[in-house]
Amino acid sequence: MMIQNPIIVRVIQPPTESTTVADVLIGAIGLTGMLVVVALLLGGVFGGILIGIKIFRRRMNIEPPPDSDIIHIV
Repeated sequence: MMIQNPIIVRVIQPPTESTTVADVLIGAIGLTGMLVVVALLLGGVFGGILIGIKIFRRRMNIEPPPDSDIIHIV
């Protein structure tokens, strides 16, 4: 009867890339840019909806609620 020696396998993890200050700044600028674009798009959509409501009321001769004031900017 032969006794086998155990086989030892050492798993070596691949080296990880270090994160530099430049990587963090680029990521932060990218995230900020995305948030600015989303804010501009949502502002345009909501502004368009408000203008659409105003035009619809004018065409249908619907008066705004009496507790609000109309401000004309010239």
